[in-house]
Amino acid sequence: MKGMKTNKSYSKRLKLTKNGKLISNKPGFNHFNAKQSRSKQLAGKKGQSFLIKNKPKSHLLPFN
Repeated sequence: MKGMKTNKSYSKRLKLTKNGKLISNKPGFNHFNAKQSRSKQLAGKKGQSFLIKNKPKSHLLPFN
């Protein structure tokens, strides 16, 4: 059974919400967060909306 595959490295960075929106992590909060204030550390945990057009979205995430 052949078909399109989901790009796993791409799909792990995004979260698909119930209504079909994509949410990604904020860049720059991977490590070295100990020197930041606590409020800035927690601000990095929040996701941000991620805009992508439907054609590339269907190529990278065909089953979502």
